[in-house]
Amino acid sequence: MSAVMNKIESLANPPAQATGTGASTGKAAVAEAAPAARPARTGGGVRRRLRAVGATVFPPVLGIAFLVLVWQIVSASSDGIPTPLVTLTEAIKIFSDPFYSKSPNDQGIGWNLLASLQRVAIGFGLAAAVGIPAGFLIGRFRFLSAMFNPLIAILKPVSPLAWLPIGLLVFKAANPASIWAIFICSIWPMIINTAVGVQRVPQDYMNVAKVLNLSEWKILTKILFPSVLPYMLTGVRLSIGTAWLVIVAAEMLTGGVGIGFWVWDEWNNLNVPHIIIAIFAIGLVGLLLEQALVAVARAFTYEDVKS
Repeated sequence: MSAVMNKIESLANPPAQATGTGASTGKAAVAEAAPAARPARTGGGVRRRLRAVGATVFPPVLGIAFLVLVWQIVSASSDGIPTPLVTLTEAIKIFSDPFYSKSPNDQGIGWNLLASLQRVAIGFGLAAAVGIPAGFLIGRFRFLSAMFNPLIAILKPVSPLAWLPIGLLVFKAANPASIWAIFICSIWPMIINTAVGVQRVPQDYMNVAKVLNLSEWKILTKILFPSVLPYMLTGVRLSIGTAWLVIVAAEMLTGGVGIGFWVWDEWNNLNVPHIIIAIFAIGLVGLLLEQALVAVARAFTYEDVKS
């Protein structure tokens, strides 16, 4: 608390500005030197910006070029792997009409991606609705923490696909079973990260809450939630990545419309270019989901102002 008070006092009482002849002389010298240095700074600034853009753009482009080169070498030595050019040609055909629908089992890649995203949204939303409040309770009350930590330690390492037969047994249908698999794999990172965030709230904050006789609701909304938010968002990011990984495997086993079933169906048809296209589509959608949550995390993360 003393360190916080010292920081507050330093912010409230900034160092006095230099006054007198020395300060005015220094300002005059800076004013005289500024016009001569301005052109050099402008040219240097442009060069720095160009170097920064090159440092940002060049490495990813080089990485993609390296991937295409390795891909070309592998395809040249294997008859089963299509070349990058053949795959690109097929991708143009697929994405020229991604939302066609000829039959329940013959639909465009767009419909399959949307079906998978819908399952992920439902399972992930249910996991957030249960996992985040559970994390707050487990982190807030030691009895609940001691009660549920052994259960979490046992159930968390279980593969989500191991829960899929339980879902099929209970729900008697493939779609809710897939959502169940998403739910069970998404809930653990949210519970654990939220509980850890609550447990790492400084004890001084809780002591002040006791002194002020704050209600449990005010402790939750005024103290715990702002402090736990970065941990909670980290759990959400981990959960969405895991959910998107699991849905592909779950749909391969359950069938129906979905990107996982689409990959399995193309394998049965020995259409390898379509499988590679699906791999890139899955990776791109996962990247977009991750970046969206990163943007949300940045919007709700507050950094201390440096004095």
